[in-house]
Amino acid sequence: MKRLSTGLADLDLILGGGLEPGSVVVLSGPPGAGKTILAQQICFANATAEHKAVLYTTLSEPHSKLVAHLRGFAFFHPEFLGPKIEYVHLGDKLRDVGAEALEPLIGEVVRKALDDEPVLVVIDSTKMLQDFVNDHALRMALYDLTSRVAHSGAVLLLGEYTPKEMRSGVEFSLADGIIHLSHKRREPIDRRGLRVMKMRGTSHLGGTHTVHITDDGLQVYPRIESFLPEEAPPKTGRIPSGIPGLDALMGGGIPQDDATLVLGPSGAGKTIGCLGFVAEGLTQGERCLYITFQDTADQLVGMAGKFGWDFATARTDGQLVISHVPMGNLDLDVLSSVIRHGLADGTTSRIVIDSLAEMVQAAREAHRFPAYLRSLVGIVRAADASLWVTSETRTFGPMEDPLEGLMFLFHNVLQLRYIEHRAEIGRVLNVLKMRNSRHDNAMHACHLTDDGITVGDRLEGLTGMLGWSVLRDGPATPGHDETRALD
Repeated sequence: MKRLSTGLADLDLILGGGLEPGSVVVLSGPPGAGKTILAQQICFANATAEHKAVLYTTLSEPHSKLVAHLRGFAFFHPEFLGPKIEYVHLGDKLRDVGAEALEPLIGEVVRKALDDEPVLVVIDSTKMLQDFVNDHALRMALYDLTSRVAHSGAVLLLGEYTPKEMRSGVEFSLADGIIHLSHKRREPIDRRGLRVMKMRGTSHLGGTHTVHITDDGLQVYPRIESFLPEEAPPKTGRIPSGIPGLDALMGGGIPQDDATLVLGPSGAGKTIGCLGFVAEGLTQGERCLYITFQDTADQLVGMAGKFGWDFATARTDGQLVISHVPMGNLDLDVLSSVIRHGLADGTTSRIVIDSLAEMVQAAREAHRFPAYLRSLVGIVRAADASLWVTSETRTFGPMEDPLEGLMFLFHNVLQLRYIEHRAEIGRVLNVLKMRNSRHDNAMHACHLTDDGITVGDRLEGLTGMLGWSVLRDGPATPGHDETRALD
């Protein structure tokens, strides 16, 4: 059976394909969660001259005010009002209603459903009907309504229901589906969510999905942990890293479709390494996606230009997509949606996230991050793409593990570190880990040149290689007790 699209592809995905024709769906949530906006979006996405969308208001805001609030959204088309979308006020029919019946209201909705065969019927708000009749009368009225209009399009019942009412309310026992919108205070930006509590006959995605309200209306970003990516067979090939001297340390390059983590302190060259990884992909004719939280797209294009990499043309041609997510707006589900859509057509083969540590800190969802990261890496691998991720470590003092317990998700781990070299500060790189692959275990000099970051000669006689002390490439100071570094 063909389902009724909500007009939002990701919401349709969450619902298991959209709304089933003839279904009754309760859309609940506190004030400001986006119920009316979402209902209106669905109306404007589906209404036609042959099959209108009809929105009934009970004792909510006047229609003139409702329309005024919608004018700022891109989905709103004033010419639809009348020919395609009809607003009907039921307040007058409620004023004199008795304690036993809602027949005038039900009769009006049923008559219009039979005459016009609307694609969608919205009642905003059904909860207010509780103020006029007892539970038994309300149950009988809603049962009569839902059974008599089931032949038409979907029915949306809106209301500001509490959790207790959602467990025992008449509407929820009769409904085929329950969608709950939430609005939680969280600094610096409040968090909105959407959860499908019930949807008969569908395999919907569980969990609370992120919601944003923008000029385009209500936008939904599916929770990536709800996806079950297909297992991709391991590849045997290798791809060049774009960093001169590194591929030789990694046995000929990065194993294809692997996830690579680059650890290093601020200023060590992680971002330049990212640019080199992308530049190599562009040279190979690959499509690349770069996600950044600090540098804007223009800043990255300018930075790449200093090393002779033409990112501007690649962006214009669609070969490179740079997605800048400001730290204040960072949300894990928004980020995963950017990646998922970037992989949708199967043409993107290299993805950069710069940087993971910033993502964890800004998102402030440490409790879900292990499952999130596992799902994110799995989806990228299933799409036959290679992931390159950076994460910041401490600049001064012994090195710490910024992803304790999560390093196993990355098949390859590279480490950039500062080194005391007599009276100068230098950089070194080593391949900390490569799963199922031989690699060089030594520390190598690392330099920032006109060609980007490059890997040089092997360094001998280092102390502090495992982070127990400052990394030095000269002999220990006379009288220095090397065992103190282990205390």
